[in-house]
Amino acid sequence: MRIARSTFYYEPEEKSLYELKVKADLKGEIEKICLEFPGYGYRRVTKELKRRGWMVNHKRVLKIMRKNDLLCRQRKRGVRTTNSDHSHPVFPDLIKDLVIKGINQAWVADIIYIRILTAFVYLAVILDLHSRKVIGYSLSKDIDTGLTLTALRMAIKRRKPSPGCIHHSDQGVQSTLHLSQ
Repeated sequence: MRIARSTFYYEPEEKSLYELKVKADLKGEIEKICLEFPGYGYRRVTKELKRRGWMVNHKRVLKIMRKNDLLCRQRKRGVRTTNSDHSHPVFPDLIKDLVIKGINQAWVADIIYIRILTAFVYLAVILDLHSRKVIGYSLSKDIDTGLTLTALRMAIKRRKPSPGCIHHSDQGVQSTLHLSQ
């Protein structure tokens, strides 16, 4: 017959009234679910639709939600490790324009959190700016002054810095409390 094979699979663009009604009903049901559960993304909406008896693919739900701006905005999860809202003294930034020429000239400190199976643990780290090596660290379940002090004591014991070594941190309450005492 000399007809392209794709002709056999061709579906006309014109949709039946039934298909249009089903699509509108699906859109309405998705909107109901999004109003009822505002934090639901397309995966949860798809599961909820299936619980309500709809036979629907997650890709179709995503397409409808994207087209109608129903996708929820994802919140970034994380643990805030810096509390700069404290009454302790705030020190000037001494390393802003400093040219680092050797070790033990400036140390930088920070606290990061690590998620484990049951909770978070906190890691305080002190780096030498010249060598970029970890010279002190401490790991704890609690984010407190003891965490940062242990890391600082380790760095001092390992390096024995001469007077004038700058200890730079984000000036959170854990770092400034022991400096003000």
